[in-house]
Amino acid sequence: MHLFSENLAVEITAYYRNLALGHGVIPKVFTLVNAQGSQYLFFIDHLPLKEDEVDQFLSFIVQEHDAVCYARGTLVILEKADQLIEFAVIDQDDDQAIVCSAQLTRDVDGKPIGLSEFEKILAPKKTIFFGGLFNPVTLSADKADEFESLWDEMRPKILHRTMGI
Repeated sequence: MHLFSENLAVEITAYYRNLALGHGVIPKVFTLVNAQGSQYLFFIDHLPLKEDEVDQFLSFIVQEHDAVCYARGTLVILEKADQLIEFAVIDQDDDQAIVCSAQLTRDVDGKPIGLSEFEKILAPKKTIFFGGLFNPVTLSADKADEFESLWDEMRPKILHRTMGI
């Protein structure tokens, strides 16, 4: 497993803890890191795409930026009082993914007030719903142009930084 994958798992746990407890929000998050350590992080909640196009777009971005790993996270509502924040880190060169999950506690008004420690397990990446974004995606020229334009539009709003090696 690439060192960036391990670091990404640690960072996303802190990121979600801050978002949930500090700001009261739990967005769907996507982040990737390339071999040079360049990281991009953005919310996917409001992408102006049809549901079936989101994975195509994310796969396009993973491939365009030569990602070595990526992570995707979300809120999972099992029942109103039983909620989890879950994410998985997918490494290009490893058959195992890092899957992390934490129990979210809300007050009577629905505001997040507690988050357990994230439990980390390894799972076969082929079992992860979005685990195949490294697989080549074939797009029409129009679709590729559409995705490139969307990415260009999003870039000023994306958290971009360099991870330490």
